[in-house]
This record gives sequence, C-alpha cells and structure tokens, in this order.
Amino acid sequence: MPLGDAKTKTWDKSKLPSRHVTVGPERAPHRSYYYAMGLTEQDIAQPFVGVATCWNEAAPCNIALSRQAQAVKHGVKVGGGTPREFTTITVTDGIAMGHAGMKSSLVSREVIADSVELTIRGHCYDALVGLAGCDKSLPGMMMAMVRLDVPSVFLYGGSILPGRYKGRDVTVQDVFEAVGQHSAGNLADDELRRLECAACPGAGSCGGQFTANTMACVSEAMGLALPGSAGAPAPFESRDAFAEASGRAVMAALEKGLRPRQIVTRRSLENAAAVVAASGGSTNAGLHLPAIAHEAGIDFDLHDVCAAFKRTPYIADLKPSGRFVAKDLYEIGGVPALMKVLLDGGYLDGDCITVNGKTIAENLADVVLPDGQEIIRPTTNPIRPTGGVTGLTGNLAPQGAIVKVAGMKNTTFRGPARCFDSEEACFAAVERRDYKAGEVLVIRYEGPRGGPGMREMLATTAAIYGQGMGDRIALITDGRFSGATRGFCIGHVGPEAAVGGPIGLLRDGDIIVIDADNGKLDVALSDEELAARRQTWQARRHDFQSGALWKYAQTVGDAETGAVTHPGGKAETHVYADI
Repeated sequence: MPLGDAKTKTWDKSKLPSRHVTVGPERAPHRSYYYAMGLTEQDIAQPFVGVATCWNEAAPCNIALSRQAQAVKHGVKVGGGTPREFTTITVTDGIAMGHAGMKSSLVSREVIADSVELTIRGHCYDALVGLAGCDKSLPGMMMAMVRLDVPSVFLYGGSILPGRYKGRDVTVQDVFEAVGQHSAGNLADDELRRLECAACPGAGSCGGQFTANTMACVSEAMGLALPGSAGAPAPFESRDAFAEASGRAVMAALEKGLRPRQIVTRRSLENAAAVVAASGGSTNAGLHLPAIAHEAGIDFDLHDVCAAFKRTPYIADLKPSGRFVAKDLYEIGGVPALMKVLLDGGYLDGDCITVNGKTIAENLADVVLPDGQEIIRPTTNPIRPTGGVTGLTGNLAPQGAIVKVAGMKNTTFRGPARCFDSEEACFAAVERRDYKAGEVLVIRYEGPRGGPGMREMLATTAAIYGQGMGDRIALITDGRFSGATRGFCIGHVGPEAAVGGPIGLLRDGDIIVIDADNGKLDVALSDEELAARRQTWQARRHDFQSGALWKYAQTVGDAETGAVTHPGGKAETHVYADI
C-alpha cells in the first residue's frame, strides 16, 4: 500500500506508545479530549507525531519555524499520521551575549531536551519531527530524539541571508567587531548604526559557519536530517518543501521501525566531527556532540571529537575565518557537496545509515561539485591539513580545551597571564584598552558549574578583534566561545576553576604556553607549585543560589563529557519508545 495513501492505510498500534491514550474502552476520556480538538476517529486511530518547534519572537533565528511546522504537519498527514504541534523555549545567543543573560544559554539546551521529552512522554506520541533555529536548540532537539528513540527527523529552520553594507556581505559578527572599532575611536556613531541596521535583513539563524550552521551541518552528517535540508536560507520557500518531505520521512521511518539510535553511532558521530573540522565550524560542537552521544550511551568525549578534528583537513572557506556565508555554500550544493568531497577523499564512513533509510554513500552518489566554485577546496589541497578546530591538553587543561585555528596565522603563543574572575571584568578592561599586546587574558569561574552556565565570550573577543588586537593577544577561559569568535581564543578549559581546576590557580604574570600545532596548553609552573596553590585555594560562591541556574549547577558535569545533567543512555532500564 503506498505510504502516502493516508485514507486507506491501517496502522497496528499494539506496540506504539499512543495506544496508551487512544485504544480501548478505558481510554474513552482521553479520546474525548481529542474529539474536542476536532480530531476524527480515523485521526485517533493513526500514529501521533509530535511536531516540536522552538518558534518564538525572541529573534530572527526562530521566527520562521511556525510556518515550516505547518508544512511538516501536511507531510505527516499525507504519510498517514496525525501531527500534534507543540513549542518549546530558546535563548537566543546574539541577544543574550555580553551580559548575565548568556548564563541561560547552555542551560536552555537541557531545558529544550527535557521539555520535548516530557511532552512526548506525557502524551505518548509515536514519532517526532523537531525544528530548531538558534544555537542550543539544535543539539537540544537532537538530544531529545536520541533520548526518546522514537522515529525522528530533524529540520533546521535555515540561515539568514547576508546583509549588504558598502558593497560587501556582512553578518552579526561584523556588528560585534564594530563595537570594538567604535570603542577604539575608529568607527563613528552613525557608521555603527548603519551597519547594525543592514547586517540582519530578515528571518534565519546567523549566516556564517557559527554554532547554528555548524550543528545544522552535523544534523545531516550524523544522518538525523534529510540530505540537503540544512542549506536553504530561512526565507526561501524551498524550505517548506524540505519541511513537508521531513513529515513524510518520519512516517516512513515509523513504518520501517528506523530509530535514532540506529542512526547515531560512534561512526556517525565521527562523520559529524569531520564535517565540523572540514568547515571550520564552531568549537561548541566539542560540547554538543558528546552530549548527543551521551543520550545513546556512547562514550564520545571532547578528546574523541578532537581526534576526528585532527585527522580531517579544513577545506571550506566559510566565515568567520573565511570569505563565504551559508547561502554561498547552499548555492554550490550545500552540506552534501562538502560531504561528497570528504567521502571521496576517504574522510567519511559512507556505510552509515541515515533517516531516509539510505546510507551516506547512497545519498551522495549523484552529488557533483560545480566547476569554478571557490568555497570548497579539494582534500588534496586543503586550507589546512588538519581541521579548523583543535583540541589541547596540558597541565593547565588536564581534561582538555578547544581552539578554532581556522584563519589563524600563528598557532603558538607564549605570554604572561592577566586574570579575570568574570567576563564582565575582562570586557571592562578591554573597553578601557587596559591590556597589553603579548598578554594571555584569562577569564575563569565561567564554566558549567562556576558561571553557572558556561557563557560564550563573543562580546569580549569581538571587541578585542575590533580594536585590532586579535592577533596580538590570546584568551583562555573555562567558559565557551561563540561560533563567530575568531583569534587565539581557547575555551572549555577543564577542570573548571569552580572545582579547583588549574585555571583557578593562575596568578597575574604566570607564563602560559600555547602550542596548537602539538595540542598543548601549559603554565610554566611545577607540579609542586600548583599543588601548593591548590592547598590555599577556596571555592567561590556564585550569585545564583536559587532558581533554574542553581538547579543546573547542582547537576551539570564537566565540559569534557558534554556538560550533561543526567546519567544518560548507559543508565537506562528501558527506553521510552518501547513502553
């Protein structure tokens, strides 16, 4: 029977979760609620598919998701399912950036995953299509899919079109860096205003290879999203076609019994890390890939991510380190074009299954890179022989750290530490230009527990770059960096200061040695001196002693393993999909 014949298809609900709310005389009260919402007897007899979006009016990243959800619902109906739309939160980084609001950003990833889980569990939905736009909503939605293990399809809401200013493409990154130029006296008030009005012309997520587009690439590379679905910008009506196709695809996956944990394997996670490396993607992938793996009970930490980065060439010339934006990549074939080059070069496992039931190799069989394009280089002539993101370890980061080397001219640095115990303190010093070339600025007590919330530092790094000092200082933190950050900026330093990690023992003037070529991050202190300092170190009390941030700080783990807040797949005694 054709999959699209919704009128004649009969589903056996005996093993589907929705039987608990739709089947049998004892479920008459439950069915009465569905009749109240206009469902028919046939609708109730079909599988229930959650269509979860992060739609809100907080930012352009999410504003187009409601429209796309309607197309998803149509695809579900055509496929013989009954869609049930619901929304969850987002915290939009571009607006949360540079103040205490950013402490909520990473926490929102867990709230998104938890809220989607609770909605699916509470209403016994059989499958899930998740739509997301801003940075943490993408991994949060994918985490929920793997945690629940019901047939699922992920759909990115699409990137924003580039703004145009003085004849060139611009993104919000340019605006953040313009703040630094303005503070240095190199940009007039009216120039700053004209740029801010031009940078973001409509709906969609930030247009460079920042965290949202990085994780959108991950969704395709890992196999949870339909091939090509990450590429079309948010305003393009072709996104609606991908949305409908995603609705159809989730029904096909349900019929086949194809679940996320069959798709998300160690090999597919390595494929995802390779695409991040090849595209010069966000360092935040080093946090989100382990968190997704954790949901499936797969051991895949920061060091595993960085090992994949190290063996993959950096070949895509994308902002913030390169010249092109997401729309440009889309116009030459999108993520499949990049994956095809990697597959042909031997850097992807083509046997990994994807959400459409085909393997990576099958999906890419007919992909051809257009002649004359300048965005994706051959693997034999890469921008860098190793990925655009590098892992570091050493006596300053026993649990590891991560740095984006894409676009960097110098990959080693040695200088005296200048220590700040919050982002605000460092940003104030940068605004005053109260720092010197050659210093290593240290921002600590911004880790998952210490922040709490592991803030991104784009406001600070962009201001430094805007002041023309991006290549003359280094910055390290136990917090995070935005995908739009560039320069010698090292994040995820672990253990974090809040638990007595070495970064919390640093003093002004300590010599820090960074060698990204060999993956080292050290302070020129003996083990004995570090041990002596640890004896006198005292834990700090942060300002969030109640509410969601307090609760997060009690449960969150190390950045090394994804900053997760629950035991994960390894501790499960049953999976929701099997209730």
